[in-house]
Amino acid sequence: MTLVRCEVKGVFMAISEAATVPLVILSDGTGRLLPIFIGIWEAVSINSARNREVLPRPFTHDLFLDLCGKFSISMRFLQIDSIENGVYYAQLVFVNTKHEEYLDCRPSDGIALALRGNVPIFVEESVLASAAQKDGDLPHVVDLTSFLQK
Repeated sequence: MTLVRCEVKGVFMAISEAATVPLVILSDGTGRLLPIFIGIWEAVSINSARNREVLPRPFTHDLFLDLCGKFSISMRFLQIDSIENGVYYAQLVFVNTKHEEYLDCRPSDGIALALRGNVPIFVEESVLASAAQKDGDLPHVVDLTSFLQK
């Protein structure tokens, strides 16, 4: 397994005549972009974490990390490790004083948590090879914040 470190390029709304759908785009820094279609609430959570917004009440992702902290569990990284029939699969890697544990998660939740926990996001090279796109090949997108302000 070859993991490639990626960063969140942004959270967007993909707009077409058929639908308007939220997506997060990951970048490996070499021009490969990985668009992942997500739900609206996950998009809002990722965007909030990306912008380092401090909210008056915690989102579920904040609550989860607070719970981990109370029990001395640290998040190490997120790995998006496969794609099957257009569905991405991911695992969050946690560690405590005794052992490391892999927890299955949706990539959108994992990204929201990784950004909040300031831990790296990795994507399996085979996933990038099969699903990454170049900037010009992406659907028409609008930044989520701009879209929500309209």
